[in-house]
Amino acid sequence: MAKKNIFVMAMDDFHQAMLERLQGSEEMAFHPLLDMETAVNTTDYEMAELLHRARRTLKDFSGTVDAIVGYWDFPTLSLLPVLRREWDLPGPTLEAALRCEHKYWARVEEAQVAPRQTPRFSSVNPFDENVMDQPPLPYPFWIKPVRAHSSQLGFHVDNQQDFEHAIEQTRDRIQLFARPFNYILGMAELPQEIAAVDGWHCIAEEIVSAGRQCTLEGYVLNGKMDIYGVVDSLREGAVGSSFSRYQYPSDLPASIQEIMIEDCRRFVERTGFDNSPFNIEFFYNEEDGSIWMLEVNPRCSKSHSPLFEMVDGSSNLQAMVDVALGHRPAFPPEGGRYRCAAKIMLREHQNGVVERVPGADEVRAIEDDFPGCHIQVEAEQGCRLSDMLHQDSYSFEYAVLFVGGDSVEEIDHKADQIKARLDFRFTR
Repeated sequence: MAKKNIFVMAMDDFHQAMLERLQGSEEMAFHPLLDMETAVNTTDYEMAELLHRARRTLKDFSGTVDAIVGYWDFPTLSLLPVLRREWDLPGPTLEAALRCEHKYWARVEEAQVAPRQTPRFSSVNPFDENVMDQPPLPYPFWIKPVRAHSSQLGFHVDNQQDFEHAIEQTRDRIQLFARPFNYILGMAELPQEIAAVDGWHCIAEEIVSAGRQCTLEGYVLNGKMDIYGVVDSLREGAVGSSFSRYQYPSDLPASIQEIMIEDCRRFVERTGFDNSPFNIEFFYNEEDGSIWMLEVNPRCSKSHSPLFEMVDGSSNLQAMVDVALGHRPAFPPEGGRYRCAAKIMLREHQNGVVERVPGADEVRAIEDDFPGCHIQVEAEQGCRLSDMLHQDSYSFEYAVLFVGGDSVEEIDHKADQIKARLDFRFTR
């Protein structure tokens, strides 16, 4: 039997190894589509050129193109529906994907299906000469572009001074996302209300921070939605702006998870989103019982992939690939090696120069001493933290730990020991 040819947008070594460990992977062949330097590690997203390169690769391939998938955020998410449509492959329509990607459009749709769970929001034109005269919402609020990623250009606004700073920073840097996103918007059929809020715009949102944040991961296959996991998200920093840890499985009450699942179902049905994995973020306030819908992402979360593999025996890439091939995801019934797992982000909150990072031999030695641990060093020796790509507005992520264990306490103990051995050094 011929293998299914699956093209993976900007496939990196770490995720390729997980793809090759999927259930049924012996019947699949994974091929890179675009490369990391072109589609991820850049600040220059030329969408026409990216599409041209991707099309050329697909057209030049001598076998069948059975699926086109990706786990990265922008611009991967915008390219996938265009390419799938041209190769007549299953996946959400461009408009359905944009109802999730476009932060303002997603809020408009959320407000229709779950008005009590949708924070107040407003569109903002940062280039309006009168934008500083009146805040779009009562202070405090968040403001961010309608399309970005990794919390870039996301600002916590407490007062007029914060608002002016956010607008100035946005005006200076929003073109990174606005130009390429508008290229994709130009290929879609948009309601007039949404077309008026293009990539040069921002969304202001009521702050929802009291309580616990989680992410529901699931997929839609031929109109039927399934949620296969809930991941807790912990934040740090003075304004709770930076993620410190993702932890799976969630320990939220099952009754609360069921309410969130029903909100997901209504959103998916309204948007027509189909034949794709997705994830939706929620806040749950334990004091008053309120539940709030946050961002919607029309993809599986690559940050969660190792967590699912350690606990469930197969990563969430299983859903990405199987759904793209028209199959119900084949997660192994026996599960994985650990009862729980976490992704722990190591961050600096002050700028500085990276004087030392652990070498590859040091990292391997630590991983050998701690089964169920994987370390990703992101900073480079000699670089300035502020020069690192794709950082949020309040911190600098210099390394990541993936740790599995049979309890949260075991994970914490392992993580403390690992961090003590990781010899990072910074100068201010």
